[in-house]
Amino acid sequence: MQPEPEDLGGGLWSVPVPIPDNPLSYTLVYAVESPRGPVLVDAGWQHEDAWTALRDGLGTFGIDVADVYGVVVTHFHPDHAGLAGRVRETSGAWIAMHHSDAAIVRLFNEVGQGGRRSFELTALRRAGAAESDLTGPTQQTRVSPPAVPDRELSDGDLVDVPGRRLQAVWTPGHTPGHICLHLEDGDRIFTGDHVLPRITPHIGLYPYDTPDVDPLSDFLGSLDKVSAMTVGEVLPAHQHRFRGLGDRAREIIGHHEERLAEVAALLSPSPVTLWDLTAGLTWRHPWPEMAQQARRMAAAEAAAHLRTLETRGVARRDGDDDPLRYVLR
Repeated sequence: MQPEPEDLGGGLWSVPVPIPDNPLSYTLVYAVESPRGPVLVDAGWQHEDAWTALRDGLGTFGIDVADVYGVVVTHFHPDHAGLAGRVRETSGAWIAMHHSDAAIVRLFNEVGQGGRRSFELTALRRAGAAESDLTGPTQQTRVSPPAVPDRELSDGDLVDVPGRRLQAVWTPGHTPGHICLHLEDGDRIFTGDHVLPRITPHIGLYPYDTPDVDPLSDFLGSLDKVSAMTVGEVLPAHQHRFRGLGDRAREIIGHHEERLAEVAALLSPSPVTLWDLTAGLTWRHPWPEMAQQARRMAAAEAAAHLRTLETRGVARRDGDDDPLRYVLR
């Protein structure tokens, strides 16, 4: 059940904004009070129902979207950044995000979606997917790229929230530029998708053999970083607020260490394709029942874990030919 808009006290409000046809159901958008007008943490999915929920939810507290001073986006994904552009059009607000994600948003806006499907099919073939896995609908809703931000943040920067101290904490992994936001004057932290109370965010490697990047190692390092912070209340973008940031961060680290062991157990001196290895892992739904889009994301997750095993000296690529094959080092 979707929660109601809520006054959290201390000049802070939360508004659940629906994500159509998505099991996450909603994004929690937060509004932080300031003398110049409220600053939103994330904005929600670009959809008319989502816009209505955001507008009316803020209105519950006497906030007009036209009065919004700024939108700081935890990361570029559409359920977080989708409505930021419309808020800016309505209010003249600035949009801010980490410079690594800002670069991705600029690329999306320059390239468009024309070559996206071809790119995906090439990646699937390199992973070792059969031709039967490449046909049929992807069951993915195409969305417009997010609005290009006006401002870019780096680790430790203070967000422009007059009268408040809202500090950007760079937590790469889920995206290269994911940030948490520490509300120092309120003993709270907005964690976006980085730390959620019951689930873990998708950590994937795109394309599957991208060199010199290791998103899972980045994510584990980011979890270690926030686990050392002393913060009272955790305000994630999905599910519900909670306490115990360090404990939850360490739980997620433990989950991925178990997953790394599961991936390593499927490796042997004989080469295995990325696709076959992915099919052998445990997933929420059985592999034969997974749609193409779900399998593509699963392969990206497996590739991220393999990259970390490569970094740790446990696994290695077997040659450079297609498809991608891996062996124990």
